[in-house]
Amino acid sequence: MKTIHRSLVLGASALALASCGADEIASPGTGGNITINNPAPSPTPSPTPTSSAQATAAADCPFVSDPQGLTNRGTISGPTGSYRLCQLPARFNRSSQLQFTDASNAVIYLIDGQVDVGTDGGPAADGSDGLTDTNVTLTIEPGVILAGLDGSYLNVNRGNQIQANGTAARPIIFTSQQNIRGENDENSSGDWGGLIINGRAPITDCLSNTATPGSVNCEREVEGTTTPPRYGGNVPTDSSGSVRFVQLRYSGTVLSNGDELQALTTGGVGSGTTFENIMSYNSADDGVEFFGGVVNMKGLVVVGAEDDSIDTDTGVKATLQYVVAAQRPNVGDTIIEADSSNTLEENTPRQNTLISNATFIQRKNDDQVVRIRGRADYSLFNTIIVDASSNGTPCLRVDTIETLTRAANAGLDEAGPVRFESVVLDCGTPFRDGSGTTAAGVQAQFDAGSNTNSNYTNTLTMTYLPGSNEQALVAFDPTSISSYFDNAGFVGAAGANDTRFEGWTCDSTTIAFGNNSGDCGSLPVYS
Repeated sequence: MKTIHRSLVLGASALALASCGADEIASPGTGGNITINNPAPSPTPSPTPTSSAQATAAADCPFVSDPQGLTNRGTISGPTGSYRLCQLPARFNRSSQLQFTDASNAVIYLIDGQVDVGTDGGPAADGSDGLTDTNVTLTIEPGVILAGLDGSYLNVNRGNQIQANGTAARPIIFTSQQNIRGENDENSSGDWGGLIINGRAPITDCLSNTATPGSVNCEREVEGTTTPPRYGGNVPTDSSGSVRFVQLRYSGTVLSNGDELQALTTGGVGSGTTFENIMSYNSADDGVEFFGGVVNMKGLVVVGAEDDSIDTDTGVKATLQYVVAAQRPNVGDTIIEADSSNTLEENTPRQNTLISNATFIQRKNDDQVVRIRGRADYSLFNTIIVDASSNGTPCLRVDTIETLTRAANAGLDEAGPVRFESVVLDCGTPFRDGSGTTAAGVQAQFDAGSNTNSNYTNTLTMTYLPGSNEQALVAFDPTSISSYFDNAGFVGAAGANDTRFEGWTCDSTTIAFGNNSGDCGSLPVYS
């Protein structure tokens, strides 16, 4: 049995910023720490400064290049002030920029229904499919806040791009009207849909049963949408833009067809797309789900997802580094769900997901923390997995003997059996039987990796920062596996005194990063 000990350090509202320059934040959020099985307390970081600064609604909406412009929907008020609501057009037909406005001219950009970036250019980049790219780019400036209504989502179509590049000091925040009005609590979720990005990289599980997997004719429709956009093609290096320093809060609304969206859904995006420092907070479905394509990401935080934290499917090639996934107590499914078990498991490209430098915290009594199935190729490096539920949830489950044992075969696009290097498990039950596999078989493969330990006791502080036990672990160099990886030199998502998750994140009772945009239930106010 694992016990979670929490001590939350709250920033007092009486603390004021000594000075607030153009790039500083005045926020009602808190810092804090959460200690998991920590035998000796470590120094706590300073709490996030708070301020009584209030936003004042702009007199009108900013200019955008798209002919439809922005629709003035009046004002909205909450604990952090008042804001002008400026509704995005149903489709951006011309490249446009959402401008940052400071607290004296505060604007929230409203997503109402399906908002498209450009028109789908089809699976073929050369136009041989009869469709022409609209080449629309939506640029979102650092510090911009967007709010979605129930059932709403932002969709980037093939042949178009999003450039949503926040900064550590000013992340871009996608959230809900409830968040602005101060109506959400620690268990709120599903207020709006999410962010969908589509591309032309290869996928499997084709919509047409006559299409060849991984070819230009292999397309799929976006899961969880009422008028589904399509994704897929044969351009592994395709670019759908850049998403950096972004928070996605309270997503996952249930649509009319009964499906739910993730905070971030990618479909067939290519390696030319940049993903860095993205946070999903309290999604009613998965935190992130990657359907096919080539996804490279450094800096991923998934907090409080009510289904899987990280879901990968349909032949995705994913390389992720510096990952934190933490569940709310008694909420959520697995931290990792890899692929689906169906009749299409031998389709190529075969999924191959590589994760290095991750910390996973499970807090629900459930079947398993990590489930790898569908004959997916999967590797975990420099990873800490902690079960903090009351009854003990097994750490690892691997389904089908092929997933566990099949040798590498380039002709089958097979990378070999699941792999674990410098992975430690703090679970009362480290392994469990799977479909066609046994706990002993999973353990044997786990033990074959270097510097693995299935009988580990964590000393993490603030939920994710290393204590003495973590600092003593021997790290694996993943650069021999993928040049995208850094040789970080530590096990877990962060090293000692690491600040990589500060600034662009938000805090909650589930996990606090400190020195950032404040409490996830509130908004930063920039002066």
